[in-house]
Amino acid sequence: MTCCEGWTACNGFSLLVLLLLGVILNAIPLMVNLFDEDEVFQNPISCFERWFPGIVGAGLMAIPATTVSLAARKRACCNNKCGMFLSSLLNVITVIGGGYCLLVSVQALWEGPLICNSQGNSASTCEFSLRNLTVHHQESFSLQWFFNDSCVSPTDLNNPYINGTATHISLHFDSQENKHRIIHFSVFLGLLLVGTLEILFGLSQIVIGFLACLCGGVSKRRRNRIV
Repeated sequence: MTCCEGWTACNGFSLLVLLLLGVILNAIPLMVNLFDEDEVFQNPISCFERWFPGIVGAGLMAIPATTVSLAARKRACCNNKCGMFLSSLLNVITVIGGGYCLLVSVQALWEGPLICNSQGNSASTCEFSLRNLTVHHQESFSLQWFFNDSCVSPTDLNNPYINGTATHISLHFDSQENKHRIIHFSVFLGLLLVGTLEILFGLSQIVIGFLACLCGGVSKRRRNRIV
């Protein structure tokens, strides 16, 4: 196995771990909502898990490149110009999927969970449009909804901090607000890292596959057998 095939196999294993992690992270808020409400989309933690950034972006879109890259370990492919070119081509899809996961995660961290929305914790306030991912906000990126004492309006009668006794955020599920904030922050921060790493691994494989394609692509061991 040449260094190109070895790096390709390493990329494949890394992408496999990342896509599984992305699917698991995306499923967490959906499963929590199912257990709490007995219905997946009834009062969700946020709108963004329903865009499936981890399941579709970091998950399904990374499967083709992962499969081809792992095949290099057994030298079933990726040992010729066509195989390395295919590896590079499929990783373009991985980069696009990782970019989608990254953008959705940034938007989710920007806006916070639905419980921090003044319109209430209801799926009726969710707006599903890729156009929202490219909207430029005038204010700078901020995580105040997570680090403030409470993100719920003081006029909300259900606000557990209405008496003003809370002085810092409690990293415990002692209220529905804290529970939603911690889950939302943890899930989408994790998906942000998953998307970023998938982009990096995808780009590296595109470069490696392209270089291997230019250099011949056939492993030395197999070339010696042919000679």
